This record gives sequence, structure tokens and C-alpha cells, in this order.
Amino acid sequence: MSPKKSAAPQTTAQQLAAIIKSARNTMRKDKGLNGDLDRLPMLTWIMFLKFLDDMELMRETNAQLAGQPFRPDLAPPYRWRDWGADPTGMTGEDLIAFVNNDEAMRPNGSRGAGLFYYLRGLRSAAGADRRDVIGTVFRGMQNRMADGYLLREVINQINRIHFTATQEMHTLSRLYETLLREMRDAAGDSGEFYTPRPAVRFMVQVMDPRLGETVLDPACGTGGFLVEAFSHMQAQCRCVADEKTLQTASIRGGEAKSLPYLLAQMNLLLHGLDHPQIDPGNSLRIPLRDITDQDRVDLILTNVPFGGEEDRGILGNFPKDRQTAETALLFLQLIMRRIKRPGAGKDRGGRAGVIVPNGTLFGDGIAARIKEDLLKHYNLHTIVRLPEGVFAPYTDIPSNLIFFDRSGPTRDIWYYQVSLPEGKRKFTKTKPMEDGDFADCLAWWSDRAEGPNAWRVSSADVLKYDSEGRLMSVNLDIKNPHSLEALEHREPEELVESILAKENEVLQLLLQMKADLSAAL
Repeated sequence: MSPKKSAAPQTTAQQLAAIIKSARNTMRKDKGLNGDLDRLPMLTWIMFLKFLDDMELMRETNAQLAGQPFRPDLAPPYRWRDWGADPTGMTGEDLIAFVNNDEAMRPNGSRGAGLFYYLRGLRSAAGADRRDVIGTVFRGMQNRMADGYLLREVINQINRIHFTATQEMHTLSRLYETLLREMRDAAGDSGEFYTPRPAVRFMVQVMDPRLGETVLDPACGTGGFLVEAFSHMQAQCRCVADEKTLQTASIRGGEAKSLPYLLAQMNLLLHGLDHPQIDPGNSLRIPLRDITDQDRVDLILTNVPFGGEEDRGILGNFPKDRQTAETALLFLQLIMRRIKRPGAGKDRGGRAGVIVPNGTLFGDGIAARIKEDLLKHYNLHTIVRLPEGVFAPYTDIPSNLIFFDRSGPTRDIWYYQVSLPEGKRKFTKTKPMEDGDFADCLAWWSDRAEGPNAWRVSSADVLKYDSEGRLMSVNLDIKNPHSLEALEHREPEELVESILAKENEVLQLLLQMKADLSAAL
């Protein structure tokens, strides 16, 4: 039987931040690491293993108190307590060999599988417990620290964190989000797996996931949408049964890249989800025709990958006239297929909030056919147009938030243009978007009216067919008719007609006022 840990003293937020900073500073001394792109994954897998051991000790204690058998996920000597907890334990070349090599001298003095080799081989009998998560995480992970003495220092620093303390977990979750943002800023063309949190929080708030619903992000990156959805539903829990529903039937994700898969797992664990259900495969690998009602969910929230290309095997999962190299359009088709159909008390069926690049709105050809499907078979009720620089420094490509459900075909599409704060020309890395920038849109969402930032378009005006009924275009890139940009792109005759129409409206109002005054006298 493993010795029980005594209750750890509470660590303050400042102390936790200092521990993380100290560990990162230690890593900077190691020549094997290349900036934050290497340091954060290193820090994350070390924290991941410490977290697992703390959870194991809690589960073991609870099982003993309940008189139930306990089966650990990790066997000795691969638990943190076996090789990481003793500050004077294995270090230097011995530690590096134990972590990196397929076979090495282990902390208990015997020879056997090295740490990563053991972890990569973990699997459950049924493919549905934490061992599968651990195995998947470490199959795509490498230890890049070359100095075993520095690695021991980092391990000792992380060992001071108590993952069993609720307040510390809350603080760590916020610190971790800061680390993810810093990694995004340093990632260059790999920053796509971090979505700005103000956009994420806005989308979760207006979509309002309810306890008992299942939320999916098929391209979850570091888990931002899933974390926010989890927290949103957690506030609705009132009893043990609610907590069980939240933990087991509410959050689903997909992430094919090993690094963001690890980062998402840690992000969700720190926020309180005990067993994150993240699919490590490509979400596009399942043919659309094979998706059944059991695969459909209540709500999808995601920032679709764009600009990439999929291999021919993936394209074969889509209808021949809907196959495209643009990943964003493939994910849009997947999302349309994965939200629930109406029925069983859900008149609207499933719903989705999706971030798409501007090209998705105005694209022709295959893009137009996909958008025709969207408008004819789904209710695309809202498009929120984001200002420039929201995704800086990763990309300056304009982006949009589209919202649709399965309540029926689209009749009208509401547009809302999020304005830049006064005095700003664009958002930047140093002056990013903030939650308050969505305040006006939030106020408008539930009480809609046309105005300087809001306008409405009929789907019949968007779907363009030739005389023989063949689709010509589906242009959703509708400019704000109240903006200077829209006026600059209008034909002179159209501008004259618009001015005359407005003048006539004013004249009619004046005549009515005159008639009312005459009647009053």
C-alpha cells in the first residue's frame, strides 16, 4: 500500500506564479530547448504527470475509505512519487536515460522500460479510460531537455504544486491560459490552435450550452471552447447527478496534432474535467455518409482550420461535387452533418457557432454549393463580422462568426459588424480584442433591430441562379450598408436612387406632420 500524503499547505497565487516562472527560467538554461515552443510542452508534460499522481493518491484514498478495490493507471516505478517526488532522487544522465531510453536503469534499481517508452504503450482493454489518454499524449511527445540536472531542478519546482487544492487548481488554470497565449504569440504560423478568448466567451454566452447537452469542438486546439463551455455548464450544477452528467456526457473534442492534444488535455484537467474525451484522430476521417444520429450533438463550437490541404483519402469521405482542398469548407460540411436533427422536444435541432475566414463567405464553385446546402437545409440566422487584427499576430485574414441551427431553411440572415474601439485602426498583439468589445453585440443579440452596425439580408437575395435554375453564386460577404466602405462600392445610379428614396421618405414624414398639425388646429 502506498503511503498517504499529508495535507499540503495552501500555496498563494503569487507563489504559484513564482514556481511556474522559476521552472521556465531553469528551462532557459538548457540548450536543447528552442524558446517557448519547446518550454511550454516540456512544462506541460511534467505538470501532467504530477497532476495524474496527485489524482491517483486521492482516488486511492477514497477507494480505501469506501472499502473498494483500486487499480492505478500507472504502475511503479513510473508514478511521480517513485521518480519525481524525492528532491534528491535520480538526476543527471541517469534521469535523462530513464526518461528518454526504451530501456534504462529505473529508480528502484532494476533495469526495464524507460518512462516515455512505458507511457507510450499504455492502453486499456476497452479503449475508454485514462490510460488511453496517457498513451496518446506521450506517443506524440519527446523530452527535449538535454541536461538531466536542470530537468531535476524543474521537476523539484513542479513538485511544490498541489493539484489536490481547489484554489490552486483555479489559479493554475488561469496561469496556464496565460502560458498558452504566450505560446500563441511565439508560434508564428503554428498559432492557429489558440483562439482569442473574448471571441470564445462571446460565442459560448450567446449559444448558452445547457446542462444535459453535448458540446463538441472537432478541431479543439488547446481546448478554449471546451473549457468555456464546461465552466458555463458547471455553474448550472445543483446536485451530484448534475456533476456526473457534466463530467461524463457534456464535453467532446477532436485534435489530430500531438502538441495541442496534450495542451488541451492539461487545460481541461486544470479546469476540473476529470477525464477529457478528446479524439486524437482527424475529425474528417469518417465519411459523412457514415455519420448517424448517435454521432450527432446538441452544439458545436469551433474555429475551423483553414488554408491547409487534406490528402485524397480524406477528400473521398465527402460527396464528389463537394470535395475541396480548403480545409475550412470540409469542416463546415462535417459540422452541418454532426448537429442533431429536430425532434424529441428540440424544434431547432442542434446548433453551431463557427469561426470562418472571409473566403468562406464569398467563395464560388464548390464553396457556393456548400453554402447553398447551408441556406436551404439549415437556418443561418446570424453572421458577426469581426474587425481587422482579431487573430494578430497569427493572421490578418478577416474572420467571421457564423451561427446556424436545424430549425428549417434560412429566410433572413442578420449581420452585425463589431466596431473597433474609438481611436484604434486594428487590433494587434499588444492591443488585442477584449471582452468589452462584444458588449454592444451582446446587447443587440436578444433584441434585434437594424442600425449602424446591424442589417438584415434575405436568403433569396443571396442565392443566385441562371435562367435554367443552375446555381451561379452564393455571396455571403455582405458589407455593412451603413458604412463608408459599402457606399464606395455602390454604383452611381444606385447611390442616386438610394438618396432619392431617402429624400422621399423625409418628404412624406414632413407632409404627415403638416397634416397632423392642421388637424390639431
